[in-house]
Amino acid sequence: MAEFADPRVLRFLLYDVLAADRLVERARFAGQERAIYDQVLDTAERLAASHFANHNRAADLAEPRLENGKVVVIPEVEAALDAFADAGFLAAHHDAALGGAQLPWTVVQTAFAFFQAANIATAAYPFLTIAAGNLIARFGSDEQRATFLPSMLDGRWFGTMCLSEPGAGSSLGDIRTTATPAPDGTWRLKGTKQWISGGEHQLSENIIHLVLARTEGAPPGVKGLSLFIVPRFRLGAGGARGPSNDVALISLLHKMGYRGTTSTILAFGEHDDCVAQLIGERHQGLVLMFQMMNEARIGVGLGAAMLGHAGYRYSLGYAKERRQGRPIAAKDPTQPQIPIIEHADVRRMLLAQKALSEGGIALCLYAARLVDDAATEPDPIRRRDAGLLLDLITPVCKAWPSIHGPASNDLAIQILGGYGYTRDYPVEQYYRDNRLNPIHEGTNGIQALDLVGRKLSADAGHGMRLLGARIGDTVDEARQSSEFAPLADKLAGEWGRLVALAKRIDAEITAGKREAVLADASLYLEAFGHVMVAWLWLLQALRAGAAPGLDDDFRRGTLQACRYFFAYELPKVAAWCDTVGRFEGIALHAKPAWF
Repeated sequence: MAEFADPRVLRFLLYDVLAADRLVERARFAGQERAIYDQVLDTAERLAASHFANHNRAADLAEPRLENGKVVVIPEVEAALDAFADAGFLAAHHDAALGGAQLPWTVVQTAFAFFQAANIATAAYPFLTIAAGNLIARFGSDEQRATFLPSMLDGRWFGTMCLSEPGAGSSLGDIRTTATPAPDGTWRLKGTKQWISGGEHQLSENIIHLVLARTEGAPPGVKGLSLFIVPRFRLGAGGARGPSNDVALISLLHKMGYRGTTSTILAFGEHDDCVAQLIGERHQGLVLMFQMMNEARIGVGLGAAMLGHAGYRYSLGYAKERRQGRPIAAKDPTQPQIPIIEHADVRRMLLAQKALSEGGIALCLYAARLVDDAATEPDPIRRRDAGLLLDLITPVCKAWPSIHGPASNDLAIQILGGYGYTRDYPVEQYYRDNRLNPIHEGTNGIQALDLVGRKLSADAGHGMRLLGARIGDTVDEARQSSEFAPLADKLAGEWGRLVALAKRIDAEITAGKREAVLADASLYLEAFGHVMVAWLWLLQALRAGAAPGLDDDFRRGTLQACRYFFAYELPKVAAWCDTVGRFEGIALHAKPAWF
């Protein structure tokens, strides 16, 4: 069993909670079986341990640097990415015609979780490449798919997403990068992009940038954005690497975490010779980019949860071995010290880590299952419903684990005490790596605005009704058990509170109080995430009681984490909901004197 991740947790969620093995009944996955999925997970765990975890600390200590004008990373990173590509993980979910295995996205994401826990920085390179490839596969022309996908799926070329600019971070409507049409049907890009992960390196033959830019005469704001494919190097015969495509590194950025991933400022078209291809239609760039952004947001959430889980795994092992103090009732100082796991407060912190991190994993893998359902569910109504649910919960999947994954890592540091914040132990790096997740791929505040300002009322609130029905099914099932009926009643009550508040929010927005309500959007998102995770913990508790092959310790741990979440975390929902919209001072147009 890998030190950084518990495969029992991932398999339990994949099979017993999400029933991913039932996906083999669908046409796209015909001929597959659970044994194949087990082999995929085994391979992922093995490669994550041997090729990713082996340099997690080294890549953090020796972050990318410039030497003779080239970006240099430690050699273990390239070896890891080669192994990842050779094992077929870049193409695993793609069509067989493209060399893929047509695996369910739920299985692929469960496998990728091992790599995120082992080394989030190195995992970022394939993470971005997979997302860029998915966008091109969905929206690219036949020629673009034939040109770019084969080399991206076999690992010869990597991908990025280029949205932010020095003057337009999250405010994409203020993007200034321009695209000018050329006589041959291509475009010439000019502008600067910032915070571009994987933007420059020597790890692949080429880097395929997906760039948002504004064409001449485009309407202002995000409606005027178009999306372009921009190779770092021009393509020669047969896709061979040609000369520079006028894409230049301005600077490397140095972050507190993810330090093994190059973070860059890039200049496009300094010499007016950056060749780009339009993907999709003009002025539809942000619509297309949301394919990659939403996928990345769920992936960021899963990474945050897995980092929290890795910290939990380490602090759990440490607590079993570290001896300090004696039982409260023991008065004899000559008696031997006890492992700190025997102290009640340490057990509380360990249980909190488990409940928060594994709750986040369940949330994100549930979203992955919705991706499969939205794409392959035979019934068109259920397929549509899966898509609506996915849209509703995507901001929560990004933000909730990004809040509570770092909180879990903070507890891991606390358990290790003074050792916890030294670089001799990995938990301080887990925290630093995880602290990026509330910011990138859309800050948590932006996710909250998306949820409250758009997603709750989308399609006349149909997504909320769908989620309520699924939670209701679990509540009904749990009420059949005297053990779980009290938890079911608590969950039903908090869901009712969320729904009532959503209706009040809609009414207040309609009445012109939009700014006051949205000032507290982050509170609603936290409450929403807590209710969803409580539901998923109750579902896990129900399935743990019936799942074959679970050992007693795992079963008891699942039940304890569920009870902990309902006892310690779910009560927070009432306070959050009661606060939303009550303090309008934040939203005053005039700057308060105390600022």
